[in-house]
Amino acid sequence: MKYLVLLLVIGVAVALWSSQRRRQAPAAQRRPAAPPSPQDMVACAHCGVHLPRSDALLLGNHSFCCEEHRRLGARS
Repeated sequence: MKYLVLLLVIGVAVALWSSQRRRQAPAAQRRPAAPPSPQDMVACAHCGVHLPRSDALLLGNHSFCCEEHRRLGARS
C-alpha cells in the first residue's frame, strides 16, 4: 500500500511539472525579446575609442572614455 501511495504522489508531481512546462514554453516562443535600441556613439577626444554616448564622460564639447583621459584633456 505504501508503494502505491508513493507512486501516486510521484505521478501527480510529474504531471504538474510537465503541465507547467508546457504552459510556459509557447509563451516564450510567441513573444521574442525586442532587440535593444541603437545608441549614439561618440569618440574619445583623447584616444579616439568609440563608445556609447551614455557611457562617455563629458567635459565641455568633448567626450572621454575614462576619468584619466578626461583629466589629460583632448589631443590636438
